[in-house]
Amino acid sequence: MIAAIDCGTNAVRLLVADVAADGSLREHVRLMRIVRLGEGIDRTGEFSGPALERTFAALDEYADVIRSSGATSARFVATSASRDARNRQAFIDGVRRRLGVEPEVISGTEEADLSFIGAVRGLPAGLVSPPALVVDIGGGSTEFVLGSTAPEASVSVDVGCVRMTERHLTSDPPTEDQVAATWSDIRAAVEAAGRAVPLADAACFVGLAGTVTTVAAMAMDLPRYDSDVLHGSVVGVAAVATVTERLLGMTRGERADLPFMHPGRVDVIAGGAMVLLEAMRAAGADSVIVSETDILDGIVYKMAPDLA
Repeated sequence: MIAAIDCGTNAVRLLVADVAADGSLREHVRLMRIVRLGEGIDRTGEFSGPALERTFAALDEYADVIRSSGATSARFVATSASRDARNRQAFIDGVRRRLGVEPEVISGTEEADLSFIGAVRGLPAGLVSPPALVVDIGGGSTEFVLGSTAPEASVSVDVGCVRMTERHLTSDPPTEDQVAATWSDIRAAVEAAGRAVPLADAACFVGLAGTVTTVAAMAMDLPRYDSDVLHGSVVGVAAVATVTERLLGMTRGERADLPFMHPGRVDVIAGGAMVLLEAMRAAGADSVIVSETDILDGIVYKMAPDLA
């Protein structure tokens, strides 16, 4: 049994699973807590005290779950915010004390590779046409990775739902000038991604993480968040554009009232939707394949061969 923990800018997540002899992943526990570890980091360059406290509280909970699950191996990876913070040693020390593992602050390239493996292997057979472009929209960064059976080109750029919201989308709802500034930042970042990864070479576009699943839930007008319905669903670019426009015009209260909206995504979902839409347009994608499997699953797949 393997425990995988992913700590990003917005959320910390846990997956306890193993891999069967046929290579399929068997999930035992999957949890997410919105902790906003990267709150304010784009402005201050450091983790705030309250952000660390929220994160450590979630890790205390996860430590209990890991112990009770009987997991024999664990890996903790930290991504965008942890790469940026000047005081990341306080974070690393706190993780080590609570979980007894050495946290790895991984590069954007490794994050992209793990996300690709987790998504492509976790989607239904025949749904993904190679080469696939896998796009993982996080709180502080977005990863683009192109490949067939394995990653062939990847890049991480510093645009994400939290970073864009804190930098620009501060009014309720955001003003036209704020939206225009956000589009400018996102387009520049996606253009940079396109210089490292041939986005238009993709035969299909796969989207990961809470931004993508929430946009899909809104496009399908789901009465509640339903992972089984969302995983492997396909949403057209026109529907993504409509959802993005709606989100940008809504107040915080209106977004909070959506039945599928996680409370931790209310403030940042519009910025994330903008990243998704611009990425799809740059790749010339007419639709996005929605994946609920991601970097956590990739960690488990990568660790499985090393188990006795």
